[in-house]
Amino acid sequence: MKTYSLASDIKSHQYVGKEVIIRGWVHRLRKQKENTFILVRDHRGGVIQSVFPSTTVSYLTIESSVEIGGILHQDPRAPEGGYEIKGEYIKPFNIADIDYPIGEYQSSQLLLDKRHLALRSRRMISIEKIRSTVLDFARRWFIENDWLEVTAPAIVKGAVEGGSTLFKLRYFDEEAYLSQSAQLYLEAMIFCLGPVWSLMPSFRAEKSRTIRHLAEFSHLEAEVPWVELEDILAVQEKLVSYIVQNTIKERSEDLAFLKRDITQLKNVHEPFDRLSYEEAIKLLDSREFKVIEENGNERGIKWGDDLTVDSERELTKSASKPIFVVGYPLEVKPFYVKEDPDSKGRGLSADMLAPQGFGEITSGSLREENILSITNRMTKEGLNPDNYQWYLDLRRYGSVPHGGFGLGIERVIRWITNVEDIKDTILFPRTQSRLLP
Repeated sequence: MKTYSLASDIKSHQYVGKEVIIRGWVHRLRKQKENTFILVRDHRGGVIQSVFPSTTVSYLTIESSVEIGGILHQDPRAPEGGYEIKGEYIKPFNIADIDYPIGEYQSSQLLLDKRHLALRSRRMISIEKIRSTVLDFARRWFIENDWLEVTAPAIVKGAVEGGSTLFKLRYFDEEAYLSQSAQLYLEAMIFCLGPVWSLMPSFRAEKSRTIRHLAEFSHLEAEVPWVELEDILAVQEKLVSYIVQNTIKERSEDLAFLKRDITQLKNVHEPFDRLSYEEAIKLLDSREFKVIEENGNERGIKWGDDLTVDSERELTKSASKPIFVVGYPLEVKPFYVKEDPDSKGRGLSADMLAPQGFGEITSGSLREENILSITNRMTKEGLNPDNYQWYLDLRRYGSVPHGGFGLGIERVIRWITNVEDIKDTILFPRTQSRLLP
């Protein structure tokens, strides 16, 4: 019975001179008069070179699927670690069409149009391996700290983050929406399960064409009873530190392939700095930072403005680890954020901004537990309390101080990998202008 190997396993001195067999795809071809050099990519993304007489493999094309057997040799001239297979036989499974559309240099638009094929590139393979590791260590942290994972519905009746960003759908004879957040359902779970978390897709119909917005994204959310705001911040910095430190250890080769300098990532340990909203506004004002209004006019930033992508970049461009901006005006936060009893008009909330301009990666707060206050906020924001009676029951029957946060997985990956566009952190991105493939 044949034993098939991965490229990463056989690139070792102990296999030199021995027969090895590998299955995979023709990643690159370099044809010479006498010999053809074939870079074979296995199903884990590993690559190793094999060599055959050119006359025996003239039919091969890029992305053909093959089985190759031969003797492993060590040669410092060989790419991908200095090992290559001197081919003794090759068995094709499928000879790919000659017009494979993905080459070394392609437009970003073509790479998105052909994403189902572009995922085979070394760059995308490395990013997706890092993504898998980020998700793995996020889950491990919650398991190790005795939080319970729950699953919330993706089809909902009401808004969480504002009605203007809802995707509407027909649910039998009713109007419904795709969920913007699992938070309200997580709040229901804390009364019977304690600290809970979920990892689900969230949907935002934001007409944003920025490098950090997606219409569908992976949303890690957590909720816990009997806490104060500082407790919520502590959970976030522990979680993010754990994810970053373990990811740079486990995926060092992939980060190196992406040319990601991990020097600063190694410094990501708790605690993170806290910056009050007032301090943030003063810093931006002192740097003469400008807000661009809808009419195109520029003006100085003032108290009451929400922080934008550009202002977050300005605040963190010199930072070496994340920063919490604490105490936003209540008017720029959703209806569920609790008002600071010691500072009217200010929410007990905080956003975590990633360093070096990557911006917001988490947003958290204490939740308003007073039924009158939260109902008034709903009405003020144009929401119909009748659609939230189940949620208001949580305030009627045994409400307690509680809070939580949401973390955007793709935004964390964009920061860790240092990729420019968030669309490269997800397998099949969904944006305002992209629904395929």
